[in-house]
Amino acid sequence: MTDWSPEADLARAEERAHVQVRSLTDLSELADAGRIFDEVWPAADGSTQVASNLMRALVHAGGYASAAYRDGRPIGAALAFVGRHRVGDGWHGHLHSHMAAVLDPYRDQQIGTVLKKHQRVWALEHGFDTVVWTFDPLVRRNARVNLLKLGVDVHGFEVDFYGSMNDGINSGDPTDRLFAWWRLDSPRVYAASMGTLLPIDSVELIAAGRDVVHIDLPEDIVALRASEPEAARGWRFAVRAALIEAFQEGYVITGVSPSGGYVLERH
Repeated sequence: MTDWSPEADLARAEERAHVQVRSLTDLSELADAGRIFDEVWPAADGSTQVASNLMRALVHAGGYASAAYRDGRPIGAALAFVGRHRVGDGWHGHLHSHMAAVLDPYRDQQIGTVLKKHQRVWALEHGFDTVVWTFDPLVRRNARVNLLKLGVDVHGFEVDFYGSMNDGINSGDPTDRLFAWWRLDSPRVYAASMGTLLPIDSVELIAAGRDVVHIDLPEDIVALRASEPEAARGWRFAVRAALIEAFQEGYVITGVSPSGGYVLERH
């Protein structure tokens, strides 16, 4: 494909998903995003996840908010603020993507990927070459999207990073998180956009003499938390222990297997 660009990639993704993503700035538009966040992460006490006035301040200070629309109706949204990380003795700015959500009836339709691709275009237009976010290591579909569809690098793991959360997804479960580093100009990101990042067969790598660790994941941790909370907690602690041990021994996550688990290699 000779006409590839982040903008063209976004346009094709919007067409495939039958949505249009646009940046949000005024309070009425930001309220669209707020309603989506509250529906996806309903708080037990009925409070809102992010007040519109706070989103307005974040955007005014240089942050990012967007919503995905289908037939004029908002069905997904994302929110990010400006962050920074150490590079040598100095600091380097990045966009920290704090929230991204798609309403339940519209999930598994590539809308989350489209939101990220819009975020990439916006970040590049505003001078950022890196977008960072956290994700639950147990959510298999997020691992596949992040590693295969977007081409992120995974660096960093924090146990119970956000502490206790009282929303309908995370309530009662430790908030362990991996950190996705989306380096927007990297060959890996380009390969992901071209669809050439594929699952890695860890068995074949081991047979070829590669130093590989494979970590299994549950098929659907969100459903398991609702139906068998003790089994879900067992997965939480097992994956936590496996990741900590692997990272301490110098392994990094390089991909996902055909079965949906993490593939790690020693670097």
